[in-house]
Amino acid sequence: MVRSPKSSPHRHSSSHHKSKRRRDSSASDSDDNQRRHQRRRSGDDKKSYSNVRVKQEPVTDNDEPRRNRQERSSDQPPRNRQRHQQRNQGEANYQWGKETEKDKPKEAPVEKEKPNFALSGALLKDTNTYKGVVIKYSEPIEARKPKRRWRLYVFKGDQELPMYQIHRQSAYLIGRERAICDLPVDHPSCSKQHAVLQYRLMDYKRDNGTMGRRVVPYIIDLGSANGTFLNNEKIDPQRYYEIQENDVIKFGFSTREYVLLHEDSANNLEPVEGYEDEGMEIKQEPVDAPKK
Repeated sequence: MVRSPKSSPHRHSSSHHKSKRRRDSSASDSDDNQRRHQRRRSGDDKKSYSNVRVKQEPVTDNDEPRRNRQERSSDQPPRNRQRHQQRNQGEANYQWGKETEKDKPKEAPVEKEKPNFALSGALLKDTNTYKGVVIKYSEPIEARKPKRRWRLYVFKGDQELPMYQIHRQSAYLIGRERAICDLPVDHPSCSKQHAVLQYRLMDYKRDNGTMGRRVVPYIIDLGSANGTFLNNEKIDPQRYYEIQENDVIKFGFSTREYVLLHEDSANNLEPVEGYEDEGMEIKQEPVDAPKK
């Protein structure tokens, strides 16, 4: 048995309800989408407004309210104010373009190192070594042994100490290092190699106008820490000073006095002048050729 269309009212009513539900759900979805779009658009507008920089017009005398606002805004915390001041100072010091020679800051001239003519002993390290110690001094070409018997008398206050015979060689090294020094001085203010007493063959003019030669004693300071004194006057280092009979020599802060005399000083109260003494030439020992 076949039913007619009129006999199914229930079927048509259920389909009508389903279509109405679909329309309601689609309308609600469209409303939700529209609200989301509006929210997103309002956020983009806020972002776009936040990124825009507004130019401020210069303040004139008529814009009193605006001036007051700027003055209030200038009352910033100390840190921010310090940053702004540093930035403004940097911008003020900056200049456009390349620097010329006039604009460049003038540097202080660097002083060149002056030549040092002091005796270092580096050149004589291989040849001028004695007992494993490098001697700071080397004798000049005019070095001679004297024929006159010179003596060095030592006094400490009123006390007379042993005398030195200083005519047996052409030079005498004076210092605190006893292993190498000919005339040792033990005072702590004296250097290890303090000074040298050197005999030199020098030219001189006789009373009749003719020229002669004689051996003369000299004293030279080797750059000691506390200096050498000739007749209570400090002498310059690395320079020869002629010493004569009855001259007094002192080394450093030592109280010992060294008086230069010779064998005839006891018979002559005044210094002897015009004596002839060409000395004895120093014989150099032959140097053996190095063995191959």
